[in-house]
Amino acid sequence: MLLRGKTVIVSGVGAGLGHQVAAAVVRDGGNAVLGARTEAHLAKSAAEIDPDGAHTAHRPTDITDEAQCEALAALAVERFGGVDAVVHVAAWDSYFGGLEDADFGTWQQIIDVNLLGTLRMTRACLPALKERGGSVVIIGTQSAVAAPNEVQQAAYAASKGALTSAMYSMARELGPHRIRVNTVLPGWMWGPPVQAFVTFTAHTENVPEAEVHARLTRRMALPDLATDGDVADAAVFLASDRARAITGQSLLVNAGEFMR
Repeated sequence: MLLRGKTVIVSGVGAGLGHQVAAAVVRDGGNAVLGARTEAHLAKSAAEIDPDGAHTAHRPTDITDEAQCEALAALAVERFGGVDAVVHVAAWDSYFGGLEDADFGTWQQIIDVNLLGTLRMTRACLPALKERGGSVVIIGTQSAVAAPNEVQQAAYAASKGALTSAMYSMARELGPHRIRVNTVLPGWMWGPPVQAFVTFTAHTENVPEAEVHARLTRRMALPDLATDGDVADAAVFLASDRARAITGQSLLVNAGEFMR
């Protein structure tokens, strides 16, 4: 029960990682305050995680809107009395391509969501976090430090790389308030997006899905992909008091595909 009595805001709660993080928070004794743009996703996730509603609350939140970020933080305080941690899952990761075909207008929007949106949500939580100390956990990406061969997501990787750099400054700035700031860097992560990639690639190449899956796992030190649940467990650990002396760090959760 790593988070017994703790209240954790989770942004970007949909069918994948955000849902798994919120579920892990409740599983480990905490209260999860869910944010995402779509009310239906939030309601469905909350009902599955916490059928009686005792340990969850949710509010539609677009992290590009400062007022909506502040409203989500206020909901946590109103419902559960404070905020102990925030886990940033919300991100724009569906734009593909590199430099030569870049639409820099789209790049700017991605930066507004992934970098500035995370900073907005963090700042909205600061008054409550300062009262108790606590943890900020950013979900980054391995592609920010090691670009994959299979897909190009230069804008996503660049925005998340900038966010990791911002983490160092935040860890220094917020440390005196006993607020820790860390990043989880997933690699290929078995969940809805990677499942869709495997299905699409298998269909396009007319090969079994197991073959596409095997190509990905072949590079791993461990004989399988990490899952959404594995990444959620890492986030919960960093949000908990078990990680009280850890700040300004990036934790790769990637089954050993890339090591440093």
